[in-house]
Amino acid sequence: MGSFRTTPSPSPQVTEESDQEIEALLLSLPKGKGWLAGGLFLYQGCWPKSGTTWLKALIFSIVNRSRYTNATSPLLTTNPHELVPFIEFTLYGEKELPDLTSIQSPRLFSTHIPYMSLPVSIKECNNTRIVYICRNPFDVVVSSWHFAARARNSLERSMEDLVDNFCKGIEAFGSFWDHVLGYWKESLENPHKVLFLKYEDLKEDTNFHLKRLAEFIGFPFSMEEEKEGVIEEISKLFSLSSLKDLEVNKTGKFMPNFENKCYFRNGEVGDWVNHLTPSMVERLEKVIEEKLEGSGLSFQASTGLISSSSLDPNMPHIQNK
Repeated sequence: MGSFRTTPSPSPQVTEESDQEIEALLLSLPKGKGWLAGGLFLYQGCWPKSGTTWLKALIFSIVNRSRYTNATSPLLTTNPHELVPFIEFTLYGEKELPDLTSIQSPRLFSTHIPYMSLPVSIKECNNTRIVYICRNPFDVVVSSWHFAARARNSLERSMEDLVDNFCKGIEAFGSFWDHVLGYWKESLENPHKVLFLKYEDLKEDTNFHLKRLAEFIGFPFSMEEEKEGVIEEISKLFSLSSLKDLEVNKTGKFMPNFENKCYFRNGEVGDWVNHLTPSMVERLEKVIEEKLEGSGLSFQASTGLISSSSLDPNMPHIQNK
């Protein structure tokens, strides 16, 4: 991931001045009300609820298949977020300079950080591969609302409020649109460095994308493994439904405010039709047309595609079953 060197600790006076500067900067930013936090400063962030937990399980299984059998996999007794730690939450959230050498190679990390904010050591390292997963914005909105509601056991804010904030980019992880497009554009410019996956595609043909994923990160399946059905075994054993049914993901907590079960709910493509009103859908469609115009990026909401070129602002275009 990069090298670290020890530098002299700053004096208390310098630290206090830095803290004051940071506080002044935060207070100078526009502020809005978020769905999970009491107040949000409008600063570029990133978006979860797009299949991260599932992707962690699949990548961990691919990389460690020579170390563990399916019967001894740590995923059977440990939440995926603990096996593939978040850079900003787990590693640097707990220690200023974590000892990355203590983590067994090959090292797997995850992040919600937008591409433009990633350290140069990650962007320019030839041995680093970035796998990005996104999900159609309709299901992201619904999944985010339920995640917040389950984390707090209740949620005072309505789905309509969340849609409003989502469209404006006023959320705990910033603009969904900027975040997705950042990795999308980089995957087009540097396909050997960034693999852009869509949750819907992974759901539709998990085996195909498992093979593609393994090749990209440098752990391809051998012909013998393919004949023995190793890909199918991983796909079945660590499917969303299988992970959800594991005892470890029904109990316990990964982070103080989030129980493990919060990370597993429905996972179905197109579940948004059961939660979003026509007016919410229409507003999201208009924002999608505006934000994705000219990017070449499209989303599959259910049986139809969402892209800037396929939308008419005056008529809903999403076909669902």
